[in-house]
Order: sequence, then structure tokens, then C-alpha cells
Amino acid sequence: MSDDKLDAIVVGAGVAGCTVALLLAQEGLEVALIERGPFPGSKNLSGGVLYGQVLHQIIPNFWKKAPVERVITNQAVTFLTETDSVSLDFKTPSFLQKPYNAVSVLRSKFDRWLGEQAEKAGAILIPGIKVERLIREENRIIGIAAGQEEMFADVVIAADGANSFLAQEAGLRQRIPEEHVAVGIKEVIALPQEVIENRFRLEGNEGSAFNIVGSATQGIAGGGFLYTNQESISIGLVIQLADLVQRQKKVSEIFDQFLNHPWIASLIKGGKVVEYGAHLVPEAGLKMIPRLFMDGMVVIGDAAGLTINNGFWVRGMDLAIGSAIAAAEAVVKAHQNRDFSAESLALYRQKLEESFVMADLRTYAHAPHFMQNARLYKRYPQVVSEVFRQIYQQDASPHQPLRQIVRDAVRSNNLSLLDLVKDFWNGGRAL
Repeated sequence: MSDDKLDAIVVGAGVAGCTVALLLAQEGLEVALIERGPFPGSKNLSGGVLYGQVLHQIIPNFWKKAPVERVITNQAVTFLTETDSVSLDFKTPSFLQKPYNAVSVLRSKFDRWLGEQAEKAGAILIPGIKVERLIREENRIIGIAAGQEEMFADVVIAADGANSFLAQEAGLRQRIPEEHVAVGIKEVIALPQEVIENRFRLEGNEGSAFNIVGSATQGIAGGGFLYTNQESISIGLVIQLADLVQRQKKVSEIFDQFLNHPWIASLIKGGKVVEYGAHLVPEAGLKMIPRLFMDGMVVIGDAAGLTINNGFWVRGMDLAIGSAIAAAEAVVKAHQNRDFSAESLALYRQKLEESFVMADLRTYAHAPHFMQNARLYKRYPQVVSEVFRQIYQQDASPHQPLRQIVRDAVRSNNLSLLDLVKDFWNGGRAL
């Protein structure tokens, strides 16, 4: 390593940071990967679903070595009222074919492993360091400072999470508005493997992923999730911060009520909480993406606001990896040309635009606005529940045809024809 400076400094050893450090090191660049915690993943809570095709392109058959939990073969959307639950559950054996479509992971384990892959490729992992400021030379970023220590590089890559202070300090974005982020609150609940497989009707390494809407958030914009691991369940809520503040509700109280819902309680019964925490989640999609590059710096992953929540699934890790690939290509080209200007690093944005990352963000650009529709969280789950109750309830009286059952459920929940038409139209555009 040169005495003066590195080729690149990556701040944040999450999925995006570890991936870009790995790719740059594989190209022979001198890379430092800086992590505030004692190891990559130490600050990450519970886990999630990794749609892994993009990682397979970088690390073929990564699931053979990586600490993945289960292969997601069941995807479900569940509507909750205060007492009832209705699930649209999809299961297919095709998701067991390799390369796997999706796997569940525990981030504290998975990120640590991914950081190790970056180290093996030649990146220098520096844990336990809190980056306090950027170092500038005129309008160019030339390094970072932690206390009295300074490190210099041709390019700094900000992978420091949803509330990226580096992007803010660099002037690439302002402080994130409340309406653009959500509060994510999560638990990992330990249960025996046999219990999990019996409750969720799983065999072998099969796994389930649920997105949950309705009374889970007490009418506040947001939703719940539940993922099965080998010997635990990751469960939590994502609640829009602005709506939460406006309603003057406590997220912890909403979460406790969620866990006590009859359907949820039956799935976590007898479990032991082994992990708990909360953090900010970017929610606004295209609207919150900042300027992604400047002289000597690029922004990737959650720090760039690259997440999608469309009610059917939540994606962030695969988008983070996609952004890392695009950033690595731009930085390698800049290194070859010895040009780290904004004009040179603009290749990063171009590569993003050519990838699935921006394509999918544009496809679901209207999803954040649609997910703020208050009717999604009370009226529609209640309608669905009432329809299914009437379908299956037999009380020795004549049964109504389905069209009448639906009509009565809609009317009893104060939904108008105009509401239905508008929501159908907006939902079609958003999803």
C-alpha cells in the first residue's frame, strides 16, 4: 500500500460496502473498508430476504459457503383486522431450483461473511472506526477523518446507511424529510427448527416470507414482515415516520399489539427473543435518491435511498449489491484514466440506469404514494375478512351469491364506487 493514499475508501461494511470493496480489490485496487462496529454486521438487526441472483453473478453458488438460513419457497401477503387474518400464499418448488430466487439471512452473520470475502480479495477491513468528517481539497473529496486520524484516497464511497451523514456533509443531499423514511422495528425470536417447520409447513431448507398489512400498524402507513430462519423467526414492522409523528403514537406500543395479534401470537408462541432493535428505513424510492457522485466521491446502497416496498415484498439488499457493481465499474474506469472528477464518476449513474436497479425503481415509482392510502390499513382488510367470513359461515339461512357478499362488505365499510375505481387505478399504476 502506498504511504500517501489509497485508491478507495469505503465507509460502511453492510452489503453494499462489502460488495464494492470486494469488487475493487479483485481488480487490484488498494481499498480500505471502514466499519463503525467491531465487525461487519454487528450493527445490523435481525435479517431479511436476499434476492440473490445478482450476488450469484459475483460469487457463483454463494449459498454453498455463505451463512444463509432458508431458501424462500413460500411468499405470502396477509391482511389483518383486529382479530382476523386472510393470507394470499404462493408456494412453488421452482424456487428450490438453483440459482435460488431468494434466501433468508441474518445480517449479523451474512455481512460478516461478505466482509471476509472482501478481505480475502485484498481489501483492508478496519473495524471500530467512526468516521467523523470528510476531508476536502477545494470542491473535491480526498479522504476521511476519525478523531485525529486522517486517511486519503482517490475516491471515497459512502455506504453508511439510510441516514448517510457523509452524503449530507458532502452536500449531495439535504437532511431526509420525515415523509421519506420509516421506522423499522424488529425482533429475532428463537424457536426449535422442528417447531418452525411444523408451523409453517416447511420441509428441509424451505422457508417462508410474509408481508403483512392492515391492523398491524393501527392505521398508520406501513406494514409488517415475518421471515423464517433455521432456528428463529425475524419479525417486525416498518412504519412511516411522518405518519407516526402526526398520530403521536409510540412505535413500541404498536409493535407490542402486533405481536399479540391472535395470528402472530400463534406463530411465535413459546419463542425466546434473542435480538431486538430499531432503525431508519428509506421508503420514498425515486423521490429520495440524492445526487450520487461528485469529485472524489460516490454514494451507494441505502445511503443512496435504493429500496423498494410495494406491499408484496421489500427489497434492499439486491439493489445495494447492484449499486455496488455499478460503482465498482465506474471507480475502476476512473482509476484506469486517473480521473476521479464528477464527470468521470458520472459513469456510476449511467451504469445504474442500465441495470435492474433503476429499472425496478422506475417501475414501482408510484408505490410509496399508493402505500400511504389509509384505506389499505383498515377498510380493505376488513372487507376481505368479511367476504371470507360470509363465504364460509353456514348458519342454516340462505346463502348470498358472492357478488352480493362483496357488495355488502364494501358498503358496510363506507367504501364508495369512486374509492374502488380510484384505488384500483392507482394500485395498477403503482404495482
